[in-house]
Amino acid sequence: MTKAHETKRPVRVGLISLGCAKNLVDAEVMLGSLMKGGVEITNDAASADVVIVNTCSFIDAAQEESIDAILESAEVREASNRGQGLIVSGCLPQRFRDELPKLLPEVDAFMGIDQVAQVSQIVEQAMAHRQERLSSSSAGSLKGKKEKIVGKFAELQKGEIHSAHDDEETIRGTDKFGKTRRAVAPGQPATQSKTPTPFFDVTQRPVYIPDYETPRFRLTPKHFAYVKIAEGCNHPCSFCIIPQMRGSHRSRLQSDIVREAKQLIADGVKELNLISQDSTYYGLDLRANHSRAIASPEKFNAAAKSLPADAITLCTLIRELNALPGDFWIRLLYTHPAHWTDELIQTIADCPKVARYVDMPLQHIHENMLERMRRETSQQYIVDLIKKIRAGIPGIAIRTTFIVGFPGETEACFNTLRDFIRETKFERLGIFSYSKEEGTRAGKMASQLSDSLKNKRKKIAMAEQLKVAREISQSFVGREIKVLIEKEANERELQNASVSSWEHGLIRGSQTQDLKFKTKNFLVARGEADAPDIDGRIFVQGKLPLGEFTRVRIIGHTDYDLIAEGL
Repeated sequence: MTKAHETKRPVRVGLISLGCAKNLVDAEVMLGSLMKGGVEITNDAASADVVIVNTCSFIDAAQEESIDAILESAEVREASNRGQGLIVSGCLPQRFRDELPKLLPEVDAFMGIDQVAQVSQIVEQAMAHRQERLSSSSAGSLKGKKEKIVGKFAELQKGEIHSAHDDEETIRGTDKFGKTRRAVAPGQPATQSKTPTPFFDVTQRPVYIPDYETPRFRLTPKHFAYVKIAEGCNHPCSFCIIPQMRGSHRSRLQSDIVREAKQLIADGVKELNLISQDSTYYGLDLRANHSRAIASPEKFNAAAKSLPADAITLCTLIRELNALPGDFWIRLLYTHPAHWTDELIQTIADCPKVARYVDMPLQHIHENMLERMRRETSQQYIVDLIKKIRAGIPGIAIRTTFIVGFPGETEACFNTLRDFIRETKFERLGIFSYSKEEGTRAGKMASQLSDSLKNKRKKIAMAEQLKVAREISQSFVGREIKVLIEKEANERELQNASVSSWEHGLIRGSQTQDLKFKTKNFLVARGEADAPDIDGRIFVQGKLPLGEFTRVRIIGHTDYDLIAEGL
């Protein structure tokens, strides 16, 4: 058979996605759009015609991880498939729109958050650029490139200027910032070089939000899914770059979200994880004559109370989802303490399908730190809110995160935080060392702390939480709870969970062979207090259906994980 008669194979695309669950949904939309366009998805990067790296740029460590993935992809291409196109998407090109094409000439196309549904066309552009590049020049050296790029990022961020647009009232951005910006290597006229310049499509101020009709290929296991209910953020937190990258808060219509939820449940999903940058703000931007200047608890509550009876809010969304037929959990992620209301507490309490779990990052508790972080909540407000949530929703597990080493954090400030962790006994808690982001207000603050001091305080705070975690885990022993079975536990997971040190008589043998025998047939499960990927796990001994709910009895624990047996 001649080549003229051969069937042309579809374009193959590989995708690497970094960052948070919101970024994962963007990756799922890209994959769905590609598959709808007839593209073949592959996990073998070497055989792909195009590789997409979906990047994160939240903190310096995320940026470095993104650069590593880009450069490693370029190295694989040079070694095994020089005709392969390389696309960089997501937050990194959003943050460094003007400079990234010059810093990474190895990349064939850059795309932003607004362009995820148009990825098929951008794949074509990347392939065309790569062919031009191969015929015009040879690849440069990648050695030592990461350090140069990271250094340039730091230099660029120091020069970032607060835009007047950040203070405007409109929630969906101005016409100026809503226009898609298409350029060929911004700031680098084509006449300066014979090398073909990469395709570039990045909206300066993102306005996109996917809907039910948007193609999507889920990357999560069959039994759970992330449902993006909104995009962007209106909060002025001094340490955060996200509003500059993701744009202002914009909510999906409730009917559209419910339509997606129905389809997911029909597909066998047992857990709907509602995500956005601030889920508690959901719907407030849909009100008539809206203003985004309602971040404080007082202004937010006043705006919520003035809504008409038929207004869309997080409460109306939760109640409609809860009313859908089927056995499933609704998990509420990424809430802001300033936007909790008595109605939300009552709604969760009234809806049995809502997991008794809430993610509510507090960031600090000392009054001075909260003010410097621009968190819009006081220490007393937070203390009172936690009491109200726990009293109003029996059995609730509160997950929070704190930042240590923020500029100006004194020993007294840190001690206040440590005491708060000890006294409040959060069911789930994470500690982050402050990451200086030069494009933020906090990056320009005086009294920056050393990395060694930040790391020291992180260890002290986590040691305090470890005591709490052990106490909470111990309180579960003997209880029967509902869990969602995820998968079979592999040997590495069991080793990392320190099976051999589990207490309460589950394992007492000292012989290696005996330990191996006794650690067989464990399953990984999660309870209502455990969100995917970030919280503890429950190791269940026995054989039970995967991806289904079951009831188990807790018979032991490690520091953060529980051990159970099926009933």
